[in-house]
Formats: sequence, C-alpha cells, structure tokens
Amino acid sequence: MPELPEVETTVRGLAQFLEGERISRVVLNRADLRRPFPPELVQMMTGARVERLGRRAKYGLVDLDRGQTMIFHLGMSGRWRIDPEEIGKHDHLVLETGAGHVLALNDARRFGSVDLWPTDDLAAFGPFADMGPEPLEADLSARHLADAFAGRISPVKVLLLDQKIVAGLGNIYVCEALHRAGIRPDKAAGKVSYAKLKLLVPAIREVLLESIAAGGSSMRDYAKPDGELGYFATKWQVYGREGQPCHCGGTVERVVQGGRSTFFCRKCQR
Repeated sequence: MPELPEVETTVRGLAQFLEGERISRVVLNRADLRRPFPPELVQMMTGARVERLGRRAKYGLVDLDRGQTMIFHLGMSGRWRIDPEEIGKHDHLVLETGAGHVLALNDARRFGSVDLWPTDDLAAFGPFADMGPEPLEADLSARHLADAFAGRISPVKVLLLDQKIVAGLGNIYVCEALHRAGIRPDKAAGKVSYAKLKLLVPAIREVLLESIAAGGSSMRDYAKPDGELGYFATKWQVYGREGQPCHCGGTVERVVQGGRSTFFCRKCQR
C-alpha cells in the first residue's frame, strides 16, 4: 500500500500540473472504487480552478475555488498517471485541464476512494476526525508520544500505527524509525523511556523525508505520477531484510505483530 512518502510524492507531482489550473473536463469510467464516487463530483469539478494540493496522513487533497476539496486515497495499488498515451481500463477517474494535460487515477484493485468535502471543515471529514498529529509537523513531539503511551502495555510498534496517535505512519517507516532510534518494536509502549522517545521523533521525520526525497519505495504497483519508480527501498536498513546482517553486526529478524511483518535487530534495538 502506498504510504505517506508515496502520497506526498504523488501530491507534489500532481501539483505541477494541477495547481492554479482550471479543470475543463471530468470523466468517470465506472461508478465506484472502494465506495461510490460522490454524485456531484463531475459537476463540482468541471470548470473549477484548483487552488492548491496538500496531504493529510495518506490522503491527497485537491482544493477547489468552489469551497470544496477532492480527497483521494490510493488504496492498495492506486496511482495517478499524467498525460498517458491512452486511457486504460483501470483509469477510473480522468481529469483534463485547460492547459491540455490529462490526469488519470488508475486503480486496478479498486481499494482507493474519492470524496468531496467542504474545504473549511476538513477536520470533520470522517477519517480525519480523530487523527493524531502529522509526523512531519511540530505537533509530533516526544511529549505527545509519552502522553499517548503512558501506562500502555501494547507494543510500541503497534501503537505507532494507530492513526489516532500519529497520522499517516505505515509499516515500513515505523520499522525503519524504530531501528534508527534503537527501540525494540515489541517493547511495551509505556516502558519506552523519554530519552528514547526524544530519539524516535527525529528518526520518524528523517526516514520519511529521506523517502520523500527518493520518490517513495515503489512496492509492487506504486510509481510516481511521471511514471518513474522511487528508490528508497534500496536504503531500507531492516524492512524486508530478514536473515541479513545489520550494520551493528547483528542479524535482522522478522516477527508478526497485528497481522503485519515487523523487521528488527535485537542486538541494537532494546
């Protein structure tokens, strides 16, 4: 599933073609993805000017000059294609701009979604209502994590994936951040020291920013809107490296937590 860096990369790529542009045509090639497209989507977006693009957690935001925001989620395999040679069977939403660009939301598995919501009330959008702070913003701090983890016996990795605690963190980057901070993923969250949390917050930011700069991790179907593949996967220190050596001399192990694979090194993560 595309994670925060992949969505951020996508939003930045789309902004080059959409921000400040007027949408001249909107085409729906099916009625739904994970759920139906908003019934007013075509009418609301046709002729609208795109004021800005942004991101909340793993959702992309397209603000229109009509006081509405198109919110998209890429699901398992969704991606935007820019100026494709032809529209394919999995290009379910197609936008054309006044400048002549074509942007197609391609989603073979159809686990993605598209919604419309009042721009001034985005905090009330269902998935956003109880979300924690963005990991790249100042609201995420060691104090925030200490308060959220206080008295909790659940593993720290599991809680970091809880969107109510931190918005947008996914499996790959939590594994990588915990490794950089030297924290075992199965340690009870409430027993992680404040000193370790002070290392964890910058580790989270560093791994996300490095991935964004690299264009994401390109797992399976993911690619940037221009079709180029991200290469952050080549920099993974633990994720997907079971049985391989860690830089500390230990060996990367794999366990399953909450149905997801966790990779770590017991020698340098305590």
